[in-house]
Amino acid sequence: MNHTLLIEQTEAFVREQLGQDTTGHDWWHSDRVRNTAAVIAGIEKADVLICTLAALLHDVADEKLNPSKEEGLLKVRTWLDSHLDNSGQIDHIMLIIDTMSFSGGSGAPMATLEGQVVQDADRLDALGAIGIARTFVFSGAKGRPMHDPDIAPRGESLQKEYRDYSKGTAVNHFYEKLLKLKDLMNTSYGRKLAEERHQFMLGFLDQFYKEWNADGE
Repeated sequence: MNHTLLIEQTEAFVREQLGQDTTGHDWWHSDRVRNTAAVIAGIEKADVLICTLAALLHDVADEKLNPSKEEGLLKVRTWLDSHLDNSGQIDHIMLIIDTMSFSGGSGAPMATLEGQVVQDADRLDALGAIGIARTFVFSGAKGRPMHDPDIAPRGESLQKEYRDYSKGTAVNHFYEKLLKLKDLMNTSYGRKLAEERHQFMLGFLDQFYKEWNADGE
């Protein structure tokens, strides 16, 4: 199949699946991850098509947006089987999607360069200005408070704890996940981008606490 047509069909499918999402895992998140993955893939000499398709489809299978991770993966696999006739490419894309979740930081390492690229692109979208905005959008959608000084950040060592949206605050999420991402990047270019965005978030938190505490300094 013509790659341009395949990507256009993939875009339409992802828009259909995620177009109504209000948690920060919407079409535009997938679009940004796709664009970032393509840039990193070019620099790191990875397969751009595999990275593009996996980046576009990764959240269609996400367990946050499906009854289960298995059902989400089956949905993506079924769609790929009907649009792509290369079983090796399909298996590669599914491997990436299956293993790229943060999962409380305990997920298996990516087995391929393309997987490393897509995972970096996804994590980069959780950092910097976009990452800050998505954190508050997600917390608002889940009914979590912006900040509560009496609630300490959790260790986030277990997937069950990580997926318990009823607990925690938006600000604590920085310490539970976002500030850990810089050290989990796979590629050299991904690490470079993550460092800049990490520093931006630290500056945001510093300003946030100054304003929260009415500190004029």
